[in-house]
Amino acid sequence: MKKRILILSNHFITLYNFRKELVEKLIEEGNEVFISIPKDKENSFFSDMGCKIIEIPVDRKGVNPVRDIGLALNYIKIMKKLKPDIIFSYTIKPNVYGCIASNFTKNRQVSNITGTGATFLKKNFVSMVAKALYKLSLKKSYKVFFQNSGDKDYFIENKMIKDNWEMLPGSGVNLEQYSLCDLPSEDEINFIFIGRVMKLKGIEQYINCAKSIKEKHPNTNFYIAGFVEEDKYKQIIEEYHKKRIINYIGFQKDIKPWIQKCHCTILPSYGGEGVPNVLLESAAMGRICVASKINGSKDVIDDGVTGYLFEIGNAKDLIDKVDKFLALDNERKKTNGVGWQKES
Repeated sequence: MKKRILILSNHFITLYNFRKELVEKLIEEGNEVFISIPKDKENSFFSDMGCKIIEIPVDRKGVNPVRDIGLALNYIKIMKKLKPDIIFSYTIKPNVYGCIASNFTKNRQVSNITGTGATFLKKNFVSMVAKALYKLSLKKSYKVFFQNSGDKDYFIENKMIKDNWEMLPGSGVNLEQYSLCDLPSEDEINFIFIGRVMKLKGIEQYINCAKSIKEKHPNTNFYIAGFVEEDKYKQIIEEYHKKRIINYIGFQKDIKPWIQKCHCTILPSYGGEGVPNVLLESAAMGRICVASKINGSKDVIDDGVTGYLFEIGNAKDLIDKVDKFLALDNERKKTNGVGWQKES
């Protein structure tokens, strides 16, 4: 039977990068799909697909729950009008305020914990408020999906959910789009950081690693693909780009050609990642990955086999792991990068 489905999202690009295949499948099966999302000129991608777009503002960075009550009220209006058969939500505010709204309207909502960002990395006022909001909302969610066991265990231990949870192995990767491809020439060895330029993502460790490695191996290149999220890094990125220590290429709507151009993907995040798609996409293309020892990354990388894990926030350990990668001959880089495919 055709269903009326409502998707709550906080940004076009997160929905585009991680859910477009799901949306395509829902449309293909004849469902009526509505997407609640902030205004963006790119939203036409989903409307052209056949979705109905409802544009409402979402303050992604704000931490004042009083101000966010307006978001819950907007969701209540939408749900009352549409009467959806099921609701899917992604990221903290659509999850929390969507659940508050769907509890009020008696709609079924599936909440996806795709990572927690910086929310629970430190015990502070923000983490306390987030816990309280999750407890208020998620316990009555129809279903809560987690992407790694660390996040799931944390939510259970802190009584933010009941027995209404399930595990998913990440968001998944389109293997037709991200297919196995040959490594580039070894004349130059290319590394790439894919993500928002901010402290939480480990950008400082990546830059320090680039500086150290290039001094010893001038034939290496370190690319950075992503928005500069924190202003304090704008000048640093510009300076290091001018010095050719890093190559800043900005946000890339299609990251595949850049993964293909590189030999190794580095994710030095401090945590809150869910299961990182950049690692899944890179592994699917046969690239060795180097990442910090966080929940999610540990689920993707078989340390010392398909990549390397290093201590969180430790630039020296990251440099050591990159040195290990560089010491591999080309055949080992190739066979290690496709290790997961041989096992499957």
